[in-house]
Amino acid sequence: MQLSRINSLVELFFTKYKEINSVAEKPFLKWLKENEKDFFTWKQVALKIQILSEHLKANIAYGDRCVLLSENRPEWLISDISIMNAGGVTVPLFTTYSEKDYEYIINDCKPKICIVSNEIQLKKIQKFISDEIKVLSIENINERVENIENIFEAFLEKKKSDIRISFNQNLERKDLACIIYTSGTTGNPKGVMLSHGGILSNCEGAQEILNQLVQDSEPTFLTWLPLSHSYEHAVQFVQISLGAKIYYAESLEKLLSNMSIAKPTIMTAVPRFYQNLYSKISMNFSKQKGFKKKLISYTISLGTKKLNNENLTFREKLINFFCEKLVRKKIKNQFGGKLKAFVSGGGALDQNIGEFLNAIGLPTLQGYGLTEASPVVSCNIPGKIKIHTVGPPFKTNQVNIAEDGEILVKGENVMLGYWNMKEETADVIRNGWLHTGDIGEITEDGNLKITDRKKEIIVTLGGDNISPSKIENLLCLNEKIKQSFVYGDKKTYLVALIVSESTENRKEIEIFLENLNKTLSLVEKVRKFKLIKEEFSIENGMLTPTLKLKRKKILDKYKYDLEKLY
Repeated sequence: MQLSRINSLVELFFTKYKEINSVAEKPFLKWLKENEKDFFTWKQVALKIQILSEHLKANIAYGDRCVLLSENRPEWLISDISIMNAGGVTVPLFTTYSEKDYEYIINDCKPKICIVSNEIQLKKIQKFISDEIKVLSIENINERVENIENIFEAFLEKKKSDIRISFNQNLERKDLACIIYTSGTTGNPKGVMLSHGGILSNCEGAQEILNQLVQDSEPTFLTWLPLSHSYEHAVQFVQISLGAKIYYAESLEKLLSNMSIAKPTIMTAVPRFYQNLYSKISMNFSKQKGFKKKLISYTISLGTKKLNNENLTFREKLINFFCEKLVRKKIKNQFGGKLKAFVSGGGALDQNIGEFLNAIGLPTLQGYGLTEASPVVSCNIPGKIKIHTVGPPFKTNQVNIAEDGEILVKGENVMLGYWNMKEETADVIRNGWLHTGDIGEITEDGNLKITDRKKEIIVTLGGDNISPSKIENLLCLNEKIKQSFVYGDKKTYLVALIVSESTENRKEIEIFLENLNKTLSLVEKVRKFKLIKEEFSIENGMLTPTLKLKRKKILDKYKYDLEKLY
């Protein structure tokens, strides 16, 4: 399939469906939740998209926004493509947003339709939905909410003859496909407008890498990162382009057991998953003794040498052969036995973790991107992994390094802009170049290396972008808190330094923080804090002349104290 000739994400799906029409009963989507039905086949999915699209067309005009609030499941993909096929624009919402975020986004994008999975999700947004907004549900809620399954059944009952499968051929690559909201430094989320062509160019860039991994086996994915995340949202179209079989995981806690069922060939995840994996495997390794312990030590050291393209002696090659058979093969079998690669994105992967996983036989490709780039910019290539880099840029986009070291990106994958934010758009897209806010360099072998972050955004191990200034401003609303500094880059949760005149204020601050956390999204909650008396000032070098926090200076002094909170 020549992705450069595909005009829309909708056309991508139906072109792939037509390709495999002779085996249209081929398994496609399955949710691993207990007691869930069997696979949705390609034919079933195509039919459901056709029916739901026709229904949506009667309720929306071209370009109307449609909110999608659901956990990962087959109906997520069906709803997403149906919205676009009907001429609408998908606005995915995280199931973990705070009430304020739901209110802001719905008021900002003004949707005509809200598709929710069940009553739990509906309750989160119900008070912000006016009577003019039509609500559809995946699961049956009540008589007032139209159920998607009933729509399918009513349509099939009415039209008993064969239904002609077709798609919207008026969509173009430059058209708006979705608005994905991401954290903004001003406090409110920013709606990133991504085009059909932007995501398709990402698929094309990824295809070059993934084709090497699936040429001798059926591509199978296990998905757990929320589809509302720009990374996983784009991955679902990569999966479609490969004609892959897709399993939706039950939860992060059940991921390893789900892997033994799904037996994925490729799996995409964020650094938090790989950190957990590293911890579990390392703990297991530490319990081994004698010959096993020595063999594990050789597996790691020799695997690292191979990763760094260092030559092995004849003796080392012989030992490595046994490591492959007795250690790496056993580890691979714990993950289904067919895994060709993990792909890490959504945040920086610790170099030691990347080396460790690759060394023990779990190839891990680190990539780089941001929602504004649809979202992938670069990724390591199988067989050419440079673990200290994020791989070469995709051929479908250009990367340049500005004089101050900032990474600039140009290409079809660059967003159309921020929804309702012309000034913010003009600030980050200049002369066609997206200013990423990240600092980096191009290595001698053409790989991109991230060295620092220019923008004041925290990226957690879960790949969540968080505005620290938003939370700091909220903390300082309490009269007992003079200043605050929020920390959590590459961490699983947030902590804070809180400047207060007396340690006697601690209990009152704890109560205030507990109440504040109730208004924040799951990833924005501050779990722990340290009270300090010294104020951040211009004199001690921790404030700029315009009274902004000098984060690096504060971190230099207090990093040990912050790390102790973990």
